[in-house]
Amino acid sequence: MTFKEYYQYYLTLHRNKTNRYLHFLGQCATISYIVSIITSGFWWGLLAAPFVVYPFAWSGHFLFEKNTPAAFSRPIWAKACDWVMFKDILTGKLK
Repeated sequence: MTFKEYYQYYLTLHRNKTNRYLHFLGQCATISYIVSIITSGFWWGLLAAPFVVYPFAWSGHFLFEKNTPAAFSRPIWAKACDWVMFKDILTGKLK
């Protein structure tokens, strides 16, 4: 399976707009977290950065989508797809 094919599968797990927006908010929180870590100089805090999005994303899956997050099966690809979906929402490709 290619990454492009996986991203199409990933989008099927994110049909609910509320879930998509929770992912989007989680990515915004991740960016804010990284900026605050860098400005404070607490470099060890960067280790937690990949996990900031999960409370947002997983609540969307469990409460709105009623499915299993992609991160449970392919965490690296799911994380990459999260950023692609973030970009697609920002650019208007995904409504």
